[in-house]
Amino acid sequence: HRFANFDHKFDARSVPLREGFQNSVNLVFIRLMRDVVHYYTYRGSGPAGKFLEASGDTLRRVYLEKFADREGSEFLRRFYRSYEPMSEADRSTAFLESVRKSPRGLAAAYRGIFPNREVGELREFLRASLPNADTKPGDIENLFAAFAPGKESLEDQAYTARTHPLELWLVAYLVAHPEATLSEVLDASREERREVYNWLYKTKRKNAQDARISALLEVEAFIEVQRAWARFGYPFANLVPSYATSIGSSGDRASALSDLMGIIANDGVRQTNMRILDLSFAEGTPYETHLARKPDRSEQVMEPAVARLLKKELVGVVEHGTARRANQAVKLGDGTIIPVGGKTGTGDNRIKVYGAGGQLLESKAMSRTATFVFLVGDRFYGTIVAYVPGSAAERYNFTSALPVQIFATIAPSLEPLLSAPTSGFESETIPAPLEPVGARPLDAEQGLANSGLVDSTAALPKAQWYAEPLAPAETTR
Repeated sequence: HRFANFDHKFDARSVPLREGFQNSVNLVFIRLMRDVVHYYTYRGSGPAGKFLEASGDTLRRVYLEKFADREGSEFLRRFYRSYEPMSEADRSTAFLESVRKSPRGLAAAYRGIFPNREVGELREFLRASLPNADTKPGDIENLFAAFAPGKESLEDQAYTARTHPLELWLVAYLVAHPEATLSEVLDASREERREVYNWLYKTKRKNAQDARISALLEVEAFIEVQRAWARFGYPFANLVPSYATSIGSSGDRASALSDLMGIIANDGVRQTNMRILDLSFAEGTPYETHLARKPDRSEQVMEPAVARLLKKELVGVVEHGTARRANQAVKLGDGTIIPVGGKTGTGDNRIKVYGAGGQLLESKAMSRTATFVFLVGDRFYGTIVAYVPGSAAERYNFTSALPVQIFATIAPSLEPLLSAPTSGFESETIPAPLEPVGARPLDAEQGLANSGLVDSTAALPKAQWYAEPLAPAETTR
C-alpha cells in the first residue's frame, strides 16, 4: 500500500494524535496501527526476534512452511477465479497463449497440462502455434521426452514456460478434473504448494526467509487485533492484514459502529440491544400469556478510564474537528446544550489498474460512503450513513459533512426524546427468557425502543407488574 492524507496540508507536519483524530489525518492512523501491530509482533519475550536470529530453528521452519502454504493458497485462489468461469477448451487455450512463445516454452507448458498426449499431438500444436519456427528432425521428439511426467520439477517446468508453477499445476488439474471446486483444488495441492517454495528453505536464503517470516508474523498480529476488536462489536471474522485497516480497508457495519459508541457512552460496558422486549398472546382469554426476554449479561469490555477519554476526544471532533456542523446542535427545551461526540469517515471505494511502470491506467468507482457515528450526552448513540453503490458513485463527491449536516438538521426533532425521564431504566430485574410473567402496562419506554436511538444506561426498562403471573403455557422453542 501507499498511503496519503486526504488533506495535503498535513503532509509536511508531524501531527499530534489528538489533532489527527479531530481532522481525520490518515497518516496518523497508519502510524498508530503500525505501532499496534509491532506490539503484538514483538511483545513479551519477542518471538519474532528469536525466529529472525536462528537459521536452523524448528519453529523457523514451521513459519516458513506456513508462509508457503498461505501464499500458495492465495495464488491458487487468484488463478482459480480466472479459469473457473471458462469452458474446458478455453482454459487450456488461454493458458497456452500466455506462456513463453518458443518451442521449448510451449512444449513445457503443453506437456505440463496434457501429460498423456502423444508426440504427434505435440507436433501439431507446435506447428500451429509457431508456423515459422526453425525446428530440425528429432527436435520435437526430444522436447516430448525432456518434459515427460516426472522428468522436471514443477518449478523448473514452469520456469521454462515462463509461468507460475501453481498456475501450471492448476490448469493441469482442471483439465483432469473440470468440475473441481476451489476447496478440492486447495486440498489436492498441498504437496505442490510446499514443492514450489523449496528454494525458500535453503539457509543461504536467510534474508528472503526473514522477509517472509516477518510478513507472516504481521498477519498473525492482525489476528490478535481482530480478537481485541471483536470484544467491542467488530462484526467480521478477519481483518485485511494491512495498516490501511486503520482507515477502513477491512470494512464495518453501521450497527457495529453504533455498538462501539454505546460501549463508550456506557463507560466501557457492553449491553445487548433488543428491538422486542416482550410478547403477549391471547389477552383477555383463559390462555393469556406474556413472555419477556432477559438480556445477555452486561460485560465490561473496555476500561472505564479509556472509555471516558475516548468520549472526551469524540466531543473534540465535534467541537474542533470534521464534525463541527453538529456542535451545539442538541438543545433541551430549557436551553441546556447536550454535548455531542462523534467521528466522521469518507470512503471513495475504487478498483485501480496500474501499468508495468506504475502509471494509473484505470480507476473505476465501486461505491461511495460517508459516515457519522455519534453519541449524545451519556444516553444516546447512533450512526448516519450516506451510500451510493456501483458506477453511479462516479457522479458524487460528497464527504462526511453530509451525514453530519443531516444530524444537525434532525437534532431539534429529538428534543422530546432527549428530555424524557430516565427513571425505571434498570437491567437487573428482567424476567428470564420465554418465562411467562404477568402483564405489564405499555408506557413511554416503548416509544424509545421504536425510535432507532438506543438508551445505553440500561438494557431494558424495569418491569412493573400489576397482575399475578399466570400458569405457564406450553411453548415450543
